[in-house]
Amino acid sequence: MASPGARLDDRPGTTFLEELAAEYRGWDGERSWQTNDRDLTVSAVFRSRGHVGLTWSLQPWPQAVGRWGASVTIWLEAGEQMTSLATDVRHFLTGERP
Repeated sequence: MASPGARLDDRPGTTFLEELAAEYRGWDGERSWQTNDRDLTVSAVFRSRGHVGLTWSLQPWPQAVGRWGASVTIWLEAGEQMTSLATDVRHFLTGERP
């Protein structure tokens, strides 16, 4: 089950991904979600030809000396690939079986 820290404004990250998948026709600007402690941020942009860029940024312990961070951007097809990712993440975090 997802930890309570994996929520922002009572909207879990899985819901954020599902909302992006539902808007397969696109949107303007950048959308983002982050955990309450801001250790994890996911930013999404929609580009031409129906692709979504998801940047996953991890920066634990932001106040610690010698802090570190890492990020990776993945590009997915806005329709089926985004839907599949959202479903897989929900199953992974909740332990639900497909």
